[in-house]
Amino acid sequence: MASVGVIGAGSWGTALAWLLSNNGHEVSVWSVVESEIEMLNKEREHKDKLPGVKLQDSMTFTTDLEDCCNDKDLLVLAVPSIYTRSTAQKMKPFVKEGQLITSVAKGIEENTLMRLSEIIKEEIPGSIVTVLCGPSHAEEVGRGLPTICAAGAEKKEDAEFIQNIFSSNVFRVYTTPDMLGMEIGAALKNVVALAAGMADGMGFGDNTKAALITRGMAEISRLGIAMGGRPETFSGITGIGDLIVTCASRHSRNRMAGFLMGQGKSADEAMTEVKMVVEGVYSAKAAKALSEKYNIDMPIVNEINSILFEGKSPRASLEDLMLRERKSETADMWG
Repeated sequence: MASVGVIGAGSWGTALAWLLSNNGHEVSVWSVVESEIEMLNKEREHKDKLPGVKLQDSMTFTTDLEDCCNDKDLLVLAVPSIYTRSTAQKMKPFVKEGQLITSVAKGIEENTLMRLSEIIKEEIPGSIVTVLCGPSHAEEVGRGLPTICAAGAEKKEDAEFIQNIFSSNVFRVYTTPDMLGMEIGAALKNVVALAAGMADGMGFGDNTKAALITRGMAEISRLGIAMGGRPETFSGITGIGDLIVTCASRHSRNRMAGFLMGQGKSADEAMTEVKMVVEGVYSAKAAKALSEKYNIDMPIVNEINSILFEGKSPRASLEDLMLRERKSETADMWG
């Protein structure tokens, strides 16, 4: 049995806490929101973000960050990506040297273009940072539906420790050393999911969705490989796997926000209606900046930025994507 502190009591943090407790580990969950912790202690259920998932009596919930961080075998950082840096700063005084931390959020910091694992290492330099991600909606993990993810770490033994902590008969975990590829795929798929949702909102069909998924993956993999990621990562769990589920699922907040924008709502209106952090909106500018930094053509990312920040209509963006210069999908094969 391991002692685990889960930092963040949103839907994903709560679902992972449920999973870890169900695996027999000692789990403590922290949130900065007092009313959230009161609800979790009283109801043993996150009524707002994970309704119907009953939380084990053995789990503890607290607003005391020091208590949640002290003497833990593993800390799981599950706050939204926009709060990763500020939360890591708050954690630092309570984190021991060599502490294992697993980042489970998805995003790229807009002003620095840093991945979340890089942010955590910068703010808590003595820690060992790992990553867990994959096609894994909290709503299904919390119901015990079969799910796979990948654990990424610089050292194989750390990835295998994460694998063993999280693995169960309904949650299968693979290992990989390619944290960069994992995090780029995980962050940028949310941007493509906005586009997929917009297509749904405008009433388009499966052909359009398939086009956005495949061409979106082409953009993500081009950038990720240019940055140093492994090609295999983008055809795997945290690449195409995560992209498919985020673009297609009714649970996807990014797809839902895009759907609402496709029906004519603004980004702000859509995020208000979704009632959760829509990571793709925050990652879109960073994705465009990275494409410019590495000189990678990313037309879908560019159009999403035009819609979000320049007032362009989704319908006009789709038309511009369809009428771009005609190309070969595999130009290098012509010789």
